[in-house]
Order: sequence, then structure tokens, then C-alpha cells
Amino acid sequence: MPHTPRPIIGVPCLVGIAFFARNDPWFPRIYGNVISYLQAIEAAGGAPLLIHLTTNDDVLERLYQQINGVLLAGGEDIDPACYGAPRHPKLGVPDPVQDAIEIKLTRWALRDGKPVLAICRGIQLLNVALGGTLYQDIPSEVEGALNHNESTDREDMTYLAHPISIESNSRLADLFGATEALVNTLHHQALRDVAPALRVTARAPDGIIEAVEAVTPGWVVGVQCHPEMLWNQRDSRWARVFQGFVEAAGMRVER
Repeated sequence: MPHTPRPIIGVPCLVGIAFFARNDPWFPRIYGNVISYLQAIEAAGGAPLLIHLTTNDDVLERLYQQINGVLLAGGEDIDPACYGAPRHPKLGVPDPVQDAIEIKLTRWALRDGKPVLAICRGIQLLNVALGGTLYQDIPSEVEGALNHNESTDREDMTYLAHPISIESNSRLADLFGATEALVNTLHHQALRDVAPALRVTARAPDGIIEAVEAVTPGWVVGVQCHPEMLWNQRDSRWARVFQGFVEAAGMRVER
């Protein structure tokens, strides 16, 4: 039986400081990402490839050509300059280089029909890349909102803080096998104006958008929660979402 190669999933890096440097300002910054994303991709049958934040378009395009799908992970707030808004006083510290690179990778993937799974910051980046906007700080901009940082406040990334309602005619509902779920929540920003190329497929009880998908048939799913912390601990149904993503990317592997 011929061996089926694992599809390669590109995961843009975050910027950090090596732990052994004790945050010394003279020590070079490092690129990486949270291991939970990589483990979820591996378990689903994919091979994660970290993409460093290079400003060299030739290098970035070469890396992009090697991948079969893109996972947009969580991270820092997106610079509101990306969607033409002034900075809110509660905005975190954005990384314009990461924003620009992820927007470029996202647009390339959508242009070429490569599957995209967008998580937390990722769903926000996906929306911005397609022309949408964000709430920069839910507590101060959305009256009556739930505490969408409750899992953070509890210092438990697996804490299931609130329910979401999932549209029955969505890819997410098909993969998840349900139209309701309890999710973790670790964010203070959220989608505001949804890009025309996306449709809302899940919401929290306060109306905050919890999932989107492309209006076209391509495999594009964004979720506001962190399923990479849930699939092998609190709710194994999220493993189906990673599997569906990797399987779609596998359809693009050259044999």
C-alpha cells in the first residue's frame, strides 16, 4: 500500500524571549509558537511547519509554496491601522510585522484555495485580512458582554466558560456533530464588522461572534475559542475539526 505523505500545515510564529535568558533585554528574540497547536496538527495527521516572521517576500513565498494549509494561531492584538481605526486605550501591544505577514499568507491561501483554520487572534486576523473590523476591547465597547477572558482570569486554558450556538448548516456543526458547545475563552477583542467573504456560524449568548466560515465552498473556518487546548482534554469533538482541516489540506498534497 503506498504511503500517503502528511500534509504540511504552515503555522506563523510568534516573537518571544528565550526562557534561559531571564528576559534580559540584550538577548536576541526568538520565534516559535505554543506547542498545543503543533500537537493538535500532528495528532490529526499533519506535519506542522513554523514560518518565521521574515520581511523577505522571496523567502516568505518560498515557505508558502511548501505548505498545504495555514493555521492562524492566537497571539497579541492586531494593529487597528490594519482596518483603518484609531487605537483604543485598552489595546495591547501589537506587532505590525506579524500582522503584515499573516495577512499576506492568509490572502495567498484564500487566493489559491488552501485550507485555513483560524483560532482566537487568527479569526480576527482572517476577518481583517478580508476587510472586516474588530472590537478592540469587549468590556468597554460591548454593553452587557460576558467576561470573555474568564479562562485567563482562572489561569486555566481548558476552563469551559460559556456556551456557543452553532449554525446547523455550517461546516463547524457538521464536523463537531452538534449545534451547541461549551468553550474556553481567553480574549478581549472580537469581530465587529464581518468581512463580506465570511459568514457568521456561531455566537456566544451575548452576541459576540464565536465562529465564521467562507461564503465560498473552500475550507475556511475561524473560531474564537482555543480548541487546541480542548481536543485531547475537555472535549474530544474538537479533534474532528483539526482532522477535517488536515484532511482538506491533504487533498492538495502532490503524490
